[in-house]
Amino acid sequence: MNHLTVEAKPPSPSIADLFLPKIVTVLREGYSLRDFRVDAVAGLTVAIVALPLSMAIAIASGTTPDRGLYAAIFGGFIVSLLGGSRFQIGGPAGAFIVLVAASVGRHGIDGVLLATMIAGAILMIAGFLQLGTYIKFIPYPVTIGFTAGIAVIIFASQIRDLLGLTIAGKEPGELVEKLETLGRAIGTTNISAVAVSISTVGIILGLRKFRPAWPGMLIAVVATGLAAGLFALPVETIGTRFGGIPQSFPLPSFPVVTLAKIKAVLPDAAAFALLGAIESLLSAVVADGMTGRRHRSNSELVAQGVANIGSAIFGGICVTGTIARTATNVRAGARGPVAGMLHSAFLLAFMLIAAPLASYIPLATLAGVLTVVAWNMAEKHEFATLLRTSWGDAVVLLATFLLTVFRDLTEGIVVGFALGALLFIHRMSQVTGIESYAPLALEDKADTTNGDRERYDPALAADPDIVVYRINGAFFFGAVAAVATVLDRLSGYKALVIDFKAVPFLDSTAANAIAQIALKARRHGVRVFITGASPMVRRTLLSYGARPPQAKYRKDIATAVADIKTRAGLTATGAA
Repeated sequence: MNHLTVEAKPPSPSIADLFLPKIVTVLREGYSLRDFRVDAVAGLTVAIVALPLSMAIAIASGTTPDRGLYAAIFGGFIVSLLGGSRFQIGGPAGAFIVLVAASVGRHGIDGVLLATMIAGAILMIAGFLQLGTYIKFIPYPVTIGFTAGIAVIIFASQIRDLLGLTIAGKEPGELVEKLETLGRAIGTTNISAVAVSISTVGIILGLRKFRPAWPGMLIAVVATGLAAGLFALPVETIGTRFGGIPQSFPLPSFPVVTLAKIKAVLPDAAAFALLGAIESLLSAVVADGMTGRRHRSNSELVAQGVANIGSAIFGGICVTGTIARTATNVRAGARGPVAGMLHSAFLLAFMLIAAPLASYIPLATLAGVLTVVAWNMAEKHEFATLLRTSWGDAVVLLATFLLTVFRDLTEGIVVGFALGALLFIHRMSQVTGIESYAPLALEDKADTTNGDRERYDPALAADPDIVVYRINGAFFFGAVAAVATVLDRLSGYKALVIDFKAVPFLDSTAANAIAQIALKARRHGVRVFITGASPMVRRTLLSYGARPPQAKYRKDIATAVADIKTRAGLTATGAA
């Protein structure tokens, strides 16, 4: 007796599963007191890293340091509570420095908060529309290009505090103008500030090499802050520039909302949302690679949206997934989202307890911290590899990088993505080809990678009335012109066989081209047979007009050839 075994197809995830926060999954699996203790240690570790970074990023963005802490506390808590990744740590990110600083200059802090809320709404809509899958299609050279560009801009924004320069008026935002202004002020260099910034970088790099488990950034901040205070160094601090940070819990409030204000900040909000989506999903992918887990991209986008709205309500700047802090969370042994939530709770405790001490932190110290961040962001090895490996990828990389540095981050991403798409189309069109079998083809080529030959009527090669073409690869608009030019040669034969067995996909442009060729062939008295088409390919061809009587469908080339010869024999007998 023969037994038929049918492999069960795994059920498709439900809509609820697509948007289910990971914390629900973790709690369903069972969450013990031991897991909580491990998450508490991981959360504390990440909070120690996030404390100086959050303040430094906020200052570099043109806002006060407390707004970076609010983003990490309230936005970061929501990201972990509602997010689709077990290990994602949300907070202010260096990638946003350029966008936030420009928005502060155009619209003030109220405009930034409104843009952040609108960006949150955009992210939520993107998540509910399940666009998370498509956002991850950003080409790798684009990601490396804009990340390296951001790193350059972050470093340029810290030169003033690294050297302790005194500038009359506001520091320009554009890179070229900024460098010109800083160059003119080079004579005001503060040696003490230079010593503090160099010491900060040295401590961080030294501890990273010899004591990698120690919180290098926090130790550098404490050490240089103590040194500046003990030796009364004449350097600018958080207290002298900003008056310190609040030692109280911020109350929720909404920015002023008018139609005119919404229209004014909408481009900034769109840029915040685009960058936030890319950064958060990239960070989640990094966490997946480190742990073997899989995140829910659409749930993550919804959580990022809610987090940005929550951050803005409490006065914080933009929130996104942060790669370095997320990686720290994974390396610290986190078991789930509770670690991220505790990281926010620890930051709140630090702010409420140690706020007066933060006033003594030198700005040169925070500039040194961000210099290390920028160096780590630069992706130097990947940048060089892309430049060497492919001229196409190099063009996409350099276009994205240069536009990000000298023009605009959003423009760099959009242009880079467009160039990447064109490069992909070009490469796919090169892969797609068409082979002629008879009477034009004399060379017997293997049909499969293992060298096997798919046989058809051997008499075909000697039959001048039948021609067979096989299309190989994805048949889409980028390859239509080359393929259609070959197929359009209708003179000299009576039957045309087009084999689609090696075509995994075709689009509407390709299907319409086949329909037009079949129609023209019928007018010339040439019979058209389409063979080997998969159900999906066949449906597309039929939808766009490649249907009987213009085109007939057969299982394979041999069947079509046999049909043609039988039909020809009947016709000849009838004529006789």
